Amino acid sequence: MIPDREANIGVYFVDMQPSPVVYSADRAARRVSKMDQHRQIVDPRRFLRLYGTTPPRADTPEEKIARAAERLAERLRALTLDGIVVYDVQEEQGRTSMPRPFPFLPTSDSRAYSRRLRELTGLTPITYKCIADITEEGWQPWLDDTAQGYGIDHLSLVGLPTSRGASSALPLPRAMELAAAHPAGFTLGGVAIAERHTARRSESERLRRKAEAGCDYFISQAVYSPEPTIRLLTDYARECAERGITPRRIVLTFVPCGREKTLTFLRWLGIEIADGTAATIMNDPTPLTRSIAICRAHLRAILDHDYIRTLPLGLNVESVSIFKDEIEGSVVLTHALQEAAREYGLL
Repeated sequence: MIPDREANIGVYFVDMQPSPVVYSADRAARRVSKMDQHRQIVDPRRFLRLYGTTPPRADTPEEKIARAAERLAERLRALTLDGIVVYDVQEEQGRTSMPRPFPFLPTSDSRAYSRRLRELTGLTPITYKCIADITEEGWQPWLDDTAQGYGIDHLSLVGLPTSRGASSALPLPRAMELAAAHPAGFTLGGVAIAERHTARRSESERLRRKAEAGCDYFISQAVYSPEPTIRLLTDYARECAERGITPRRIVLTFVPCGREKTLTFLRWLGIEIADGTAATIMNDPTPLTRSIAICRAHLRAILDHDYIRTLPLGLNVESVSIFKDEIEGSVVLTHALQEAAREYGLL
């Protein structure tokens, strides 16, 4: 049940006056050191605030890439953020039996776009890298180039979707081990998927193993069903306490949805969206506003547990849509979720 106060979420679109965050010149002029950036990500006393985006298409002319990055930087000016997540988009054939709702179009190098956004905003970029098609022989040169050629030192490593039943030439644990040992001193992250935390397969155990391999933080798959996330966080907090392990940060991802095609795409990505939730969104006169209200209610449900006292958490709002209203909705959702986190004393 969504609280009545969620009905007021629509005012964000027309009447919200957020405190301006000026970063382009000032923050670029006072860039934090690499060690400070690392502390910002891993410091358990901080609540991390991220915004996720995808690079432009690989065939996009340079001038259009520059304009897209500048528009994104301007949009982020109204937000209080600690970093920007830049995804590495892959075709992922065989992920599911569902047909892909959007055609796959290769994107430009996520490292180049990360560097550009850092220069425009001064924010720390967290750059995703899918290691599915790279060999161990090619991994070290890629890491060298990432550090020296692009100045990127925060990576989030992902492997093949488990539903494919295939193995990479370079296993993810080995890729993590090599990256952790690299002289560049990368701050490394991984993916947390609450939906695969079951009695037969423990996602909590996977998180602990990845942490042992050098993982400093985890970014979740987008949340549209709070129960799996609550189960995972509960078990992870308990198991870390029982073993005397310091838990790693878990960043919770949310994404706005304002149309059927976006909903279908989110489900194709493997995001669990109950039929009732989907119907509530799509049958609403303003589905985008309703989806934002649902995301905020889900975050409150997740935060309403004792583990928030021991687990370092964070928020990430993903903007994966090409539609202007959903892009603007991602900014609205960021404000709404940060407000909810503030209610729980996390900000």
